[in-house]
Amino acid sequence: MLNVACKSDNSKKEEVDTTAESAEVMEEPSEEALTGYKIGDVATDFSLKNIDGNNVALKDMTDAKGYIVIFTCNHCPYAVAYEDRIIALDKKYKEKGYPVVAINPNNPEKAKDDSFEKMQERAKDKGFTFPYLLDDGQKIYPQYGATKTPHVYILQKTDNGNVVKYIGTIDDNYEDESAVTVKYVENAVDALLEGKDVPVKETKAIGCSIKA
Repeated sequence: MLNVACKSDNSKKEEVDTTAESAEVMEEPSEEALTGYKIGDVATDFSLKNIDGNNVALKDMTDAKGYIVIFTCNHCPYAVAYEDRIIALDKKYKEKGYPVVAINPNNPEKAKDDSFEKMQERAKDKGFTFPYLLDDGQKIYPQYGATKTPHVYILQKTDNGNVVKYIGTIDDNYEDESAVTVKYVENAVDALLEGKDVPVKETKAIGCSIKA
């Protein structure tokens, strides 16, 4: 079993969920899944501050067919390991109508590496091509039911609102992109673009716990 520790600013180490080195499909709802959005729910919009200082809402992206909403952060090793893949997802799917919208859910008082200023620095250093929003006051991530960074929610825009179509992890191997065998997010978005049912609707998010 892989042992990874996420460091907060006070250098305390916390246990990270590593029950599996690869993602596992959830056959039964976990206790975590009993709160927040479920597959088929309509997600309410939000307006959060982006790294450029302007607020961003989903409704602002008028050409979007849906959204890849990812709760992520600066300091978590899982989030860092997925950064290049998140950038690649945005570059691949933004023009097809499914842009990435990244949200930092952490309380900067608990994790100073996740302050707004550090978010701006990280986005510049990595060349983020997508909005990187601060969940100021931590009001949005509980609505979604996010518990880890990263934690993905794919929304499909419909006449009835933004419907949750996928919840979970990006793929089945955070450590080694070359060893990935199942690309859950790509498979889900590809299916939606083709008008098909999402093949795997929910997986277990593997990452660091959100700092409340």
